[in-house]
Amino acid sequence: MQRALVCFSFFVCCSAVFAQKKSYVDSLKEFQQMYVDSHEVVKQYDKQYLAFFPIDSSYRALCNFTPAKNAKWFSMKTSGTATQIYRKYGLLTFKIHDTLLQLNVYQSQSLMTSNDYADYLFIPFTDITTGKESYTGGRYIDYKMGDIRNNKLLLDFNKAYNPYCAYVTGYNCPIPPAENDLSISIKAGEKAYGKSH
Repeated sequence: MQRALVCFSFFVCCSAVFAQKKSYVDSLKEFQQMYVDSHEVVKQYDKQYLAFFPIDSSYRALCNFTPAKNAKWFSMKTSGTATQIYRKYGLLTFKIHDTLLQLNVYQSQSLMTSNDYADYLFIPFTDITTGKESYTGGRYIDYKMGDIRNNKLLLDFNKAYNPYCAYVTGYNCPIPPAENDLSISIKAGEKAYGKSH
């Protein structure tokens, strides 16, 4: 099972939290707790080393979505020896703290034939915190195609998470393309893992 598929399974599980009528902060706290409790790699005692930036709604942005036209498949580099095949699904344009930013959204070729995960969308990114306060290999955010409505997507960096490679070796974790390197610090979502491996 690919890393992306595992992460998407978690995302689908936890997304139900946001359907409940709770405050934004309370919903994110529950989301983070479910993330810790259900983590596939970090177990038992080591869960204490999972850390998050303070929940901050200023790192949530309503983005303009521009669909990609005639995007070609390409091999996205990973932390291992294998590559994974993706294509650009579209471009997000948004502002965080008055800074205009853009991120590419990707679609996995291998998941397109899956009945359960064909609508999976993948947003890997790096930012100024990368390699300092957050994991050196960048972080991910997952969405579904249905989350894009009228060419708008509510992007929430408080849901950014680390790839499995942040905790253990042996996985082929996609490396965020250079075009998804943000020029600001994203002090939201998961921090660097507090235990070396």
